[in-house]
Amino acid sequence: MSGKIYGESFEETQAFRVILDHMRAATFLIADGAIPSNKDQGYFTRRLIRRSVRFAQKLGIKQSFTESLVRSIAENYQDVYPEIKKNQDIIIAEIEDEEEKFAKTLADGLKRFNQLVADEKTKDFIIDSQEVFDLFATYGFPIEVTKELAREHGIAIDEDGFYKKFEEHKKLSRTASAGKFKGGLADHSEQVVKFHTATHLLHQALRDVLGNHVEQRGSNLTAERLRFDFVHSQKMTPAEVQKVEDIVNQKITADLLVSFEEMTVDQAKAAGAIGLFGDKYGAKVKVYSVGDFSKEICGGPHVEHTGIMGRFQITKEEAVSAGVRRIKAVLE
Repeated sequence: MSGKIYGESFEETQAFRVILDHMRAATFLIADGAIPSNKDQGYFTRRLIRRSVRFAQKLGIKQSFTESLVRSIAENYQDVYPEIKKNQDIIIAEIEDEEEKFAKTLADGLKRFNQLVADEKTKDFIIDSQEVFDLFATYGFPIEVTKELAREHGIAIDEDGFYKKFEEHKKLSRTASAGKFKGGLADHSEQVVKFHTATHLLHQALRDVLGNHVEQRGSNLTAERLRFDFVHSQKMTPAEVQKVEDIVNQKITADLLVSFEEMTVDQAKAAGAIGLFGDKYGAKVKVYSVGDFSKEICGGPHVEHTGIMGRFQITKEEAVSAGVRRIKAVLE
């Protein structure tokens, strides 16, 4: 794609290595549920992809390049990591979307960066923290990209100032979302508790139908309805929605016993419990089991058995953001 030969020049060989290393890491991260985003694990995935796009541009690659790389990685690692091959279409969709988004702003961001460089004549010029933050917020430049560009031009950036602004930005975001229900529950009323148990059944049903890349991204429960956000890159088909709904209702009708056990995080992992293991847990966690169908780290509360929950009905399936879908449902 680049027309360049690996090993012929130091800079081009470095670009080959960066692209391959970062794309391989991003492929594995997405397979593990770290969808590109502006926060948490997803931010690392985004940084890796965007730096790859920048180096592809340096090599003179004009067309989309990520799909063929992901397919090659899946092919090479399929014997030891078959889930990469199995989920390669989902991984490709996420990486291509990220590549396309950054490619659109890369040219404008580089133009802005070059203006900053041209505006200063001294060798010890440092790009100020606000400009570095603007490149991040407006053009999607991870700080590593800006830092690398600056180094190539023999200048520096105010990195400490950037991180201060970044923390201020995160603090504002947290303040804005502080009004959300604790743990996603409006209260501990009988109906909300039923909905809470239903999220466990829904989570496992989604994984059974769509694949184990499905991971909870948030929930919000009231006495009237359930709202559940999860990782998945494509709109669910009507057949998939119906299948998930049917599985949940089968488990409700089966009147499964709901129980919990306290254990360490390592024991929970070994037992196959679902959980965001990047989160900070205490020495012991509660693992709730719904029969032998669902096993998940959770603080409760839950019903004692599923037969009292009523009929589960999905009322809506929609997109929340890139790679995240939302299901709304009721219990009748």
